[in-house]
Amino acid sequence: MTENWAMVVDFAWLSLFIIMAAWLKSCVRLLRAWIVPTAIIAGFLGLVAGPEVLGLVPFDPNTLGTIVYHFMAIGFIALSLKERDQRKHSQMLNSGMFIVSTYLVQGLVGLVLMLLLVQLLYPNMFPGIGLLLPLGYGQGPGQAYSIGSQWEELGISGGGNLGLTIAAMGFLWASLIGVPLMNIWMRMKRFASVHTDAAEPQTKLYEESEPKEIPLGDALDKLSFQVALIGVIYLITYATIAGLAALLEPLGTFGDTLAQLLWGFHFLLGSLIALAFRWGFNRRKNIGRAVEHRPNNYLLQRIAGFSFDYMIAASIAAISIYALQEYGSVVMLLTTLGGFVTIGYVLWLSPRLFPKDPLPNAVGFYGMLTGTISTGMALVKAVDPHFRTNVTDNMVLGSATAIMFGFPLLLILNMPIIGYVDNRPMMYGLTLLALLLFFALLLGAILWRTRVSKR
Repeated sequence: MTENWAMVVDFAWLSLFIIMAAWLKSCVRLLRAWIVPTAIIAGFLGLVAGPEVLGLVPFDPNTLGTIVYHFMAIGFIALSLKERDQRKHSQMLNSGMFIVSTYLVQGLVGLVLMLLLVQLLYPNMFPGIGLLLPLGYGQGPGQAYSIGSQWEELGISGGGNLGLTIAAMGFLWASLIGVPLMNIWMRMKRFASVHTDAAEPQTKLYEESEPKEIPLGDALDKLSFQVALIGVIYLITYATIAGLAALLEPLGTFGDTLAQLLWGFHFLLGSLIALAFRWGFNRRKNIGRAVEHRPNNYLLQRIAGFSFDYMIAASIAAISIYALQEYGSVVMLLTTLGGFVTIGYVLWLSPRLFPKDPLPNAVGFYGMLTGTISTGMALVKAVDPHFRTNVTDNMVLGSATAIMFGFPLLLILNMPIIGYVDNRPMMYGLTLLALLLFFALLLGAILWRTRVSKR
């Protein structure tokens, strides 16, 4: 009977730590001043209270990992179902290219560093773990854990825990480094021009009910429909991956490797299916056949926020300190170098892409590209408290277009593990070459677009 309660009990403990973290933020001025998201505080409370430190809470790392894995996909599906008027966001393409180019910079730094460390100090270590840097910093704990755990299934010791740790270090860089960095940038000449002419916030901080929406008194609650729609999409996602895995099975080791990687990319497939559903709803609306039961932006945003809060808290609480003994020095080198390079790249490129609002965009994208979009939003609020710039739209809609630009990157990131499984070290060099070529093409496109926009 206790096994049936494992996930529920761990979820309940996370809920307690989230409440405690919210209370601490309301009481401790320092926590508010450093803009530390509540979910991060809750995660570290869970880590300290967990079995490897104080031993007060018997967290099951596998259960916490399952929460991270599934809540990440639920959050991505919810965000992909939201309706947006893309015609009003001319910076969306630039933002997506900026996000993916930063992933590439982080990936190049991580892979080059690990190739050097393998040659000089750790000959038996897998060089591909350097590619967990863009996953943990750029995409967050869910993706880092998902891919790392699939690598673990293929023989990489502690891959999932390593991904979570890199993501946790990213949160520290976003929060603890982000605040003093923001204050330094505010005094720099290149960030002196901030466009805040708009009389009203450009991003809605709340959402109103749409006309002809399903009434609250309907037999099916609006929230129930949103959850059911996400559940259907997740079911299709599962069936699709299971079907592809079955087709790959006859290919032997190569097929098994690809199948494991597909399970790690469940969130991406779920997002694409959700976008297809969103297109279908928009199509019906455009021809005047909109259905009463349809996705609701406000509720979908709440579902996504709930999912990501628990995902972040669980990801930090699930970190195994003992399992990191093998990678401790490597993680510190990797995350420190990755943090400084991310600062330098954002400092160089952001003012060129967003000359009207350089400071809010720089701090927002820095917070998002080391932590999550929530840490980015928190930093933006410190320099643009009324959201008068279009930074939040750039971040949210840029993340959507980043899926399109980032798809080749997701394929490249899995080249090293294929080389590891098949004992083909040359795949590491091919991965480095592919990253360099992709980065050169993307950066060239970004710089060309900035020159054209100045004419």
